[in-house]
Amino acid sequence: MKAEKNVSFEEAMNQLEAIVTRLEAGDVPLEEALEQFKVGMDLSKYCQDTLNIAEKTLTKIVNADGSEVDFEEPASRSEGE
Repeated sequence: MKAEKNVSFEEAMNQLEAIVTRLEAGDVPLEEALEQFKVGMDLSKYCQDTLNIAEKTLTKIVNADGSEVDFEEPASRSEGE
């Protein structure tokens, strides 16, 4: 089984969880375990890349004029008091 392209983040996570469960059970032949590990690493990278893109998207604010600026977290209340 190869890591599929064009899967949703949720589907990739489900596939990754299934692989981890099978590998943790320990009843997978060595060759299959190695292949599953490789697929799991590909899925893990895809999920991490997707989360990084989402984070970058969410840390942008669109001004009233349509320009984007980086989001800055407000100072904590204890700093301003």
